[in-house]
Amino acid sequence: MTGPSRDGGEPQLIRGLGTGGATMLNMIDMIGVGPFITLPLVVSAMGGPQAILGWVLGAALAMCDGLVWAELGAAMPGAGGSYRYLGEIYGPGRAGRLMSFLFVWQLTFSAPLSVASGCIGFAMYAVYAFPALDRTITAARLHVPLPLVGGFDAGVQLTLGSLVACGVCLIATLLLYRRITVVAKLARYLWAGVMLALALVIAAGVTHFDPALAFDFPAGSFALGQGFFTGLGAALLVTTYDYWGYYNVCFLGGEVRDPARTIPRAVLLSIALVAAIYVVMNVSVLGVIPWREFTQADGEARAHFVSALMERLYGRGAALVATALVMWTAFASVFSLLLGYSRVPFAAAQDRNYFGAFARVHPRGHFPNVSLLVLGLVAAAFCFLRLSEVIAALVVIRIVVQFLAQTVGVVVLRRRRPEMARPFRMWLYPAPAIAATCGFAYVLFMRPHFQRELIYAALLVAAGLVIYFARARARGEWPFGAGGGA
Repeated sequence: MTGPSRDGGEPQLIRGLGTGGATMLNMIDMIGVGPFITLPLVVSAMGGPQAILGWVLGAALAMCDGLVWAELGAAMPGAGGSYRYLGEIYGPGRAGRLMSFLFVWQLTFSAPLSVASGCIGFAMYAVYAFPALDRTITAARLHVPLPLVGGFDAGVQLTLGSLVACGVCLIATLLLYRRITVVAKLARYLWAGVMLALALVIAAGVTHFDPALAFDFPAGSFALGQGFFTGLGAALLVTTYDYWGYYNVCFLGGEVRDPARTIPRAVLLSIALVAAIYVVMNVSVLGVIPWREFTQADGEARAHFVSALMERLYGRGAALVATALVMWTAFASVFSLLLGYSRVPFAAAQDRNYFGAFARVHPRGHFPNVSLLVLGLVAAAFCFLRLSEVIAALVVIRIVVQFLAQTVGVVVLRRRRPEMARPFRMWLYPAPAIAATCGFAYVLFMRPHFQRELIYAALLVAAGLVIYFARARARGEWPFGAGGGA
């Protein structure tokens, strides 16, 4: 087995995932409910069928960043993914310890946000099958005034649907409360449901495809003005969210067989396959439902377009079957997300760089039970937020704290540690890392009202810095002492 020697410090984890299982977990993590609820958002952002650019460029960005993950994952195949990578890149026991802590700190918020988005999507389609769930008990807009930055705003809603979303999160947590070999078997059944849902949507669109609808571009669609570029930035934020998940196998590095080959293959295969699925689905759906219906604020096509598509073509019964499959897909995504992310605080706690309770492993199932339960419960609480705000906050926080540090860091590591064993080397180095860095920066800044989410990310980083330095001073760790080396 290749990789750093500390990977061998995890004998309690079972290496039970092969290339097939890892790719399936990545794909159900990537697909999830995202494309079934965000396609209207991408069309609205771009203002027409030219929204296909959002999916194509999103795939290119994912592939460039995927090459970063493939190189780092093959070189450091332990549990924790970015936690390990950032620590090694910026110096174990030094600045790398701070960067690793900040990554786990933001993950405490961004991972549950990601899980919650899948749960909320599940509930949105459940409303189509059970209209009585579309009842709001109470809703509020919370505003917390803060000096210098104005304040923190969040929309909170308590509906019957949000209670369903919360329940879905808790059920997924309970199902994951078992050893990895059993989880891998469950993943195969979940993956089959995901593929069936996609196949039905694509088949319905292709067999009833109308080119006049699919390519009904409005005037000035490709005029390269401010509106085009800000619209593309808003679309890329959503498609970036939809493609994310190709790195899930890296968080499970300590449970992967032959990680030097399995991790790069799973990352790159999942991106290529999902990109093809997304592009075909986008074009085929727009060939049946006019794109202007997706821009309506309260239209059925905008809320759950798969159900609307199937009802329009085949009737209510077929729509209910498709709805059930989308709900299955959403649950599969929640399942995969919780599985991967729960391993990260576990790895940090083992290095004494996070709260010690997260290092606990179930005595019989040999999985990080405390980490799994904490992330699952926090995600359940986030199910009461609004979906659009969940997605925007998730993407911006993750880019600021994790992805930019990692795309730059892969170049830093090549310079700092040229002797490190790299079973997989990034193709066309360093072009993909540079392209990914530029792409993520574009998503951050080239959008309407981008400042709000950037302020949230800055506040989260500031809070993490305060906590880290307080702990480091009390424990005599970097930069206050020599302690705390990984």
